Amino acid sequence: MDQAEKRPVLALLASDWLSLLGAGLVTTAFFSWLFVIPLHLRGQVSIPYVGILDFFVIPAILALGLILIPIGIYRARKKVRQGLLGVIDRRVYLRRIAIFFAAATAVNLVFGTQVTYRAVQQMETVQFCGQTCHVMKPEFTAHQNAPHARVECVECHVAPGAEGWFKSKMAGTRQLVGVILDNYKRPIESAMESNRLVPSAETCEECHWPEKFDSARLRYIPQYADDESNTKTVTLLMMLIGGGLKGGIHGAHVGQGIEIRYAAADAKRQTIPWVEYRNSHTGNAKTFLADGSNSDAVSKLPTYRMQCVDCHNRASHSFGLPEREVNRALALGDLPVTLPYIKKKSVELLKATYSSNEEASQKIPAALTQFYRENYPAVYGQRGADIASAGLAVAGIYNRNVFPDLKVTWGTYPNNLGHTDYPGCFRCHDGSHSTANRAESITQDCNTCHEPLAMEEAKPELLKALGLADQIAALQKQ
Repeated sequence: MDQAEKRPVLALLASDWLSLLGAGLVTTAFFSWLFVIPLHLRGQVSIPYVGILDFFVIPAILALGLILIPIGIYRARKKVRQGLLGVIDRRVYLRRIAIFFAAATAVNLVFGTQVTYRAVQQMETVQFCGQTCHVMKPEFTAHQNAPHARVECVECHVAPGAEGWFKSKMAGTRQLVGVILDNYKRPIESAMESNRLVPSAETCEECHWPEKFDSARLRYIPQYADDESNTKTVTLLMMLIGGGLKGGIHGAHVGQGIEIRYAAADAKRQTIPWVEYRNSHTGNAKTFLADGSNSDAVSKLPTYRMQCVDCHNRASHSFGLPEREVNRALALGDLPVTLPYIKKKSVELLKATYSSNEEASQKIPAALTQFYRENYPAVYGQRGADIASAGLAVAGIYNRNVFPDLKVTWGTYPNNLGHTDYPGCFRCHDGSHSTANRAESITQDCNTCHEPLAMEEAKPELLKALGLADQIAALQKQ
């Protein structure tokens, strides 16, 4: 037996820097898992991208360390055979190893508590989910301007429990591979399209209780004409939200004892040829088929149980359309109503084609400025600052809703709430869904869901009666 074979493995381990480095990496991987795994076991980690750390980064560090250790031991054995490494006293190599592992432990305690844990926390944030990968830019931008802007992505997109945790890791892995290979879909699919939608009962209903009765709500809808003075009209609707056993919109669709199932002919669920209604309280059960639909073909389509997100499908990531977005900006005072033709020109610029968001940011303000300089020189001379501000506001509308590089444009993501911009309610409430004997159809009566109080009126009397007319006028002037 040669001298190398007589050396204890620990002595050889302590005799080469590669084996010590490998031992350090193994220790680092161990401590990293020590701090991350308990978070998973307690259900505190749900973001899919944490799987990158758990299943790619830490295992890679561990594997590299395990590879370096035998390489270092081999190098030490080789040095012994060549007489380049003298005899090391047992106390010396044990002291070396003790000092090394003590130092490595101290470093990894700091690394684990401050870096690994902080990394996991960072991966839980909206900023990480939305800004780490460029592909999520549209959803992140829309989320920043949504009512749920303070709700973290994981609260809605990851189901609770071990199954939800596992699915989120698998989804995160697929997304990572897609980004690395640059073969992800453009535009990216919504959770509804990809069938990765977390049930509303596990997300929305943690805060919103569909069985609770909600009072009717007044909806104020301002509109501006394409004329020179941007003539304003207002529509007022009393929305009959309801809930529970009290009827109304929520009560009729997701109330107690009510179950509605439907078949969709497309991934975005915009074409619904078949609907089934069941009420366990009354024992009533009905099936509706759209006119012109073939029952055999419909039977092969995927079916779904109706839930909150079938109507509120863009609750946190809503993308608008040019007319509606400009109307909103005018109502909020972001665009000056007193600029002639600002409504018409803004919509025209928004509908134009731009190769990138950067090009839109440059061309939209420039084009608006040019319009007033050529057609309204007096207005341009007196209100140059207002025109410049309006140009930036219009460009901002475009950049919040259109992303050319990701093929997201106006109308890419339908919003099922309502029925003016997209089919929405009329996917079922179109008057053409009837029972087999055509004795009954799904109603299309407007008053079922809302009561019209004013329809495109210049100055609705109801606003004066409620004392809201002056407040709305003051808001617009700000």
